[in-house]
Amino acid sequence: MSIEEPIRKTAQEIMPDHISAIHQPEGYDIYPYYPLGDQKIFNGYSSLCDYIIEQKTVVIDGYVGVFWNRLITALSQELSSRQFSVNIIYTASFFKSEAELNAIIAPFLGAEDSVWGRKTTLTLSDYFDTVALNAVRKDSTADINIIIGCGASLANWNASLIYVDLPKNELQHRMSAGSIYNLGTSEPEAQMEMYKRFYFVDWVVLNQHKKDLVNAIDVFVDAQWEDEVNWAYGKDLRDGLTKMSSSVFRARPWFAPGAWGGQWMKEHMPQLDRNEVNYAWSFELIVPENGIVFESDGWLLEVSFDALMFTHNENVLGKHAANFGNEFPIRFDFLDTFDGGNLSIQCHPSLEYIQNEFGENITQDETYYILDCKDDATVYLGFQEDIDAAEFRKTLENSNLNNEEIDIEKYVQVHQAKKHDLFLIPNGTVHSAGAQNLVLEISATPYIFTFKMYDWVRLDLNGKPRPINIDHAFKNLNFSRKGDKVQQELISKPSVFFERDDMTCYHLPTHQDHFYDVHRLEFDNEIEVQTENVCHVLMLVEGTAITVESADGTIMNFPFAETFVIPAAAGSYKIINKGAERAKVIKAFLK
Repeated sequence: MSIEEPIRKTAQEIMPDHISAIHQPEGYDIYPYYPLGDQKIFNGYSSLCDYIIEQKTVVIDGYVGVFWNRLITALSQELSSRQFSVNIIYTASFFKSEAELNAIIAPFLGAEDSVWGRKTTLTLSDYFDTVALNAVRKDSTADINIIIGCGASLANWNASLIYVDLPKNELQHRMSAGSIYNLGTSEPEAQMEMYKRFYFVDWVVLNQHKKDLVNAIDVFVDAQWEDEVNWAYGKDLRDGLTKMSSSVFRARPWFAPGAWGGQWMKEHMPQLDRNEVNYAWSFELIVPENGIVFESDGWLLEVSFDALMFTHNENVLGKHAANFGNEFPIRFDFLDTFDGGNLSIQCHPSLEYIQNEFGENITQDETYYILDCKDDATVYLGFQEDIDAAEFRKTLENSNLNNEEIDIEKYVQVHQAKKHDLFLIPNGTVHSAGAQNLVLEISATPYIFTFKMYDWVRLDLNGKPRPINIDHAFKNLNFSRKGDKVQQELISKPSVFFERDDMTCYHLPTHQDHFYDVHRLEFDNEIEVQTENVCHVLMLVEGTAITVESADGTIMNFPFAETFVIPAAAGSYKIINKGAERAKVIKAFLK
């Protein structure tokens, strides 16, 4: 890769490695962080090499997408400049051949033109010639010995363990630029194939590897910046995760444009790059792709959300931990269609289908909470009473084949959307968010299993048609969700759950197929909420700002539209309204 080629493809700036309190934005903050305490995060290769010199021998493991060659060069130059002789062994030398890897990975990638594969059963050791890797020995004549790269710990050296992490958003920006490759490969593939291999294979094996290592890591390194690293001692970071797991915190959101994307987030989130064509999604809390940012003396360090689940899933999920294990089951994200377009007409797989076809544990059951909208906003949901499945399929296939528009309202109902409406989208339900909405999608965590049937005869941002998945859809569509039944069963009807002091708690009932439920807490001044050993995911959906104080004394401020999490182990928390108008807070939780 020449230095002229971009290393990341996005209009959004990279997260700063250092932040100042005086530069905090008014309103929504795209760089939330959790304080780790003073002198807990360190900056730069020089300080990291101070640690390595003390150890003399280190194992440096980490995630796919890290610029390992740059890291090796930076460490080598720094140590050599201090007159140390260094023996560096790069694990990429011990991968099986690409032909061997392709053969063992192929069963998990589905058909060549398919968007989806199946979650792998491979482990990271399957990628390596483990005999050769285990035969690697330190050079007794060198001052410093380093084995570095994905899987370095598989060499079983008895040495200090450094782990280099990379946020999923930066990984995907690098993927889009063609500056990184899949694990064990030397050339980039087409983006869809590359992402599919990351999602169904590379990330699965590396997440399990990270889980195996997380309690033994001596140093965590954040390598998302091009020429810098920030790092922290493993014990300090795990102490931070422990504290976080029983207080209040916010994951770092990230944002992406799309074919139907809108302008609401660009107008209301001042740190977003206004040169981006639109913002379709905000990954508020899609935890397989979110990170958690720690702060110390202004330095920032991001770890993947699953580091919290690997170490403290019982604190986070409470009585539901046994059911969901290390998976965080609730997802919050924004769909922005303000001055944009309609989402595709789509549905999601049944539980049996997603388990059998794709290897997921839970399915993509969704709801649309209307956070903001214009007067003409709509949601497509459910079939017309006279739906004919065969005619509908024939019409869709003809449209896809001949690139012809269809009158979708002949088949699918369209509903006016109003602020604070909650539309229920259990698996198998035909649906779409229409233009002029800011949708808060409150959903189960899976997030890529969308079977598009009709996409309004448009191209994506790269000028190409988006994949249409009519066959998958018709194996999952529930044609009984039609006519009057849609109004009765798929549009939530709020009722007062209880009233106390100045608070009214509304129940926004979800569908019987949803494993999560929704309350809206409305109050003027201050309320106290008990977790009852259940995790809460919350957002201020009307009002200016709130302050949240958990029982352990942690205090955080949240303006309008920021997602935050109260783990089950927090026990209780207070919410204080900081605005003049009545506050409305959405709370999602497992049933």
